Amino acid sequence: MSVATDTSNGLEQAAGHPWFHAMSRVGLIARGFLYLLIGWLALRVAFGGSGPEADRKGALQIVADKPGGQLILALMVAGFAALALWQCAEAAYGRPVPDGDAPTKRLASAGRALVYAAGCAATLAFQFGYQGKSSDQQSKTLTARLMGQPGGRWLVLAIAAAVVVWGAVVIVNAARRTFMDELETARMGRLAQRAVQPFGVIGNTSRGLVAAAVGAFLAYAALTFQPDKAKGLDGALREFATTPAGPWGLAALAAGVLTFGLYSLSEAHYRKLNPTTRPT
Repeated sequence: MSVATDTSNGLEQAAGHPWFHAMSRVGLIARGFLYLLIGWLALRVAFGGSGPEADRKGALQIVADKPGGQLILALMVAGFAALALWQCAEAAYGRPVPDGDAPTKRLASAGRALVYAAGCAATLAFQFGYQGKSSDQQSKTLTARLMGQPGGRWLVLAIAAAVVVWGAVVIVNAARRTFMDELETARMGRLAQRAVQPFGVIGNTSRGLVAAAVGAFLAYAALTFQPDKAKGLDGALREFATTPAGPWGLAALAAGVLTFGLYSLSEAHYRKLNPTTRPT
């Protein structure tokens, strides 16, 4: 048996282990906790409050400043690592949803694995004292570096288009309620389903809107060749306060981000975690 086969079999066995499932659920709780904090920070901005920026760095800063914060950060690191490995397993073996073995489903799982791995690395770095830049600063810096390379402007446009499309897909799937396919609805009960569905629709729609806004600003930065026009999560959220709805527009979106945090906590309990078995 080859080393590659041994590694593959080991990953498959690990993905089916109860401890692995437990840590994956911890990761979903960590994701929900993070979105709750970001939504709360955005609400403070909407109503004129001050404090950390409404992004990952700001949320982690709040955690670190509280008693027991280092322990919570450690659990978040472990949870995001488990989420990344879980998505790697689903990319390799398929997902327990309709058409879970489709190439597009596996590719989406691989993309989520990268996102969760990046979240794990960023949280771990923060825990060891490297706070880094805000999401806005990171977006501007990365955009400037890419646009300074040959063909970089087109690469930025391609990334922006991918982010906008992803946001649109999230919104469409929220409207179609396809997220319910990811949940163990058989053990939820009718009352739980009625409670979770609105959280999923509102929360995922808000998440999709924010992602689409980030992608739109990135595209604008590339089209106008102005890297400083790119925005991260905090900047994109704040832009909703400049719409005709004013601060209430930001407050509504912040409430939606909070709702996605609540949905993530529900998902942690009901999410299907077992990857499909490979054909023998």
